[in-house]
Amino acid sequence: MSQADSLPVVLLPISADDDALDACLAALDAGTPSGVRVWLADDAQAGPRGIAIIERWLQCTGLRAEYTRRPRAIGESVHLEEMLRACGDADVAVLAPDALPLPGWLQQLADCLARDASIATATPWSNAGETVAWPRAGELNPLPADVERLARACAAMPLLHPELPSAITHAVLIRGSARARAGGLDTHSYGSWYAALVDLSLRMSGLGWRNVLCDDAFVGRRDEGRPAEGDMELLANRWPTWTARLAEFLMDDPLHAHRLQLQQAYAQAPLPEPQRDLFDAGTTPGQGQP
Repeated sequence: MSQADSLPVVLLPISADDDALDACLAALDAGTPSGVRVWLADDAQAGPRGIAIIERWLQCTGLRAEYTRRPRAIGESVHLEEMLRACGDADVAVLAPDALPLPGWLQQLADCLARDASIATATPWSNAGETVAWPRAGELNPLPADVERLARACAAMPLLHPELPSAITHAVLIRGSARARAGGLDTHSYGSWYAALVDLSLRMSGLGWRNVLCDDAFVGRRDEGRPAEGDMELLANRWPTWTARLAEFLMDDPLHAHRLQLQQAYAQAPLPEPQRDLFDAGTTPGQGQP
């Protein structure tokens, strides 16, 4: 079995932001082993320029990628649940539409799940990852300027896999068996992937699984995830302690020492050879602005 065949499927929901899509596909191509299965799932969001970007990328990528597009939008959480169900009990890595994965991200997430059968979700560090934001927790930090150096720093981190209040939407690897046991996403209650993922995380946690930080992986993002209207009220009603638990986690910052360790590793990491910024949109070979 090749490395690509042993890695999880990557599910990328498509948004209407063409520039974010272009940058995401470039970073995905650069940071993911050739031959990995990638599903670009479009809930009728991409416009003509976005579709052209996708078609051009499909022609030149080394990933085993497929693109599907619904004729009419059915909503974020419903669409994602449809895609996850189509993957059966397989472990699936879901990326945000504006995600910017660093090299090694998928292997590191897969290794995290393999180390502990009690882990239901593995979430990497991010500049915009809320509880796992780096270098400052709970903030929208700037995108890292030197991604190769940060990837090397992450690879040197101790593997503690601390528990998180929930998984986060910039990138998450979900154990398929845990998702199936918990019943999948509650699409009847939540319109957003943001809230549906929190709810799923809490249900899996109630069944004995853990939602953890993958210490040695990093996925950047241009912005934080957002709940749909009414989603937070529904979360608060179903999980009365959730808001307080999240606030306490952000205030106490139990990852502070771990975050500092990553900052020190980044400062001490050897400088890579000069190269193109993996986060620049439209700079992969054969790819550009229409």
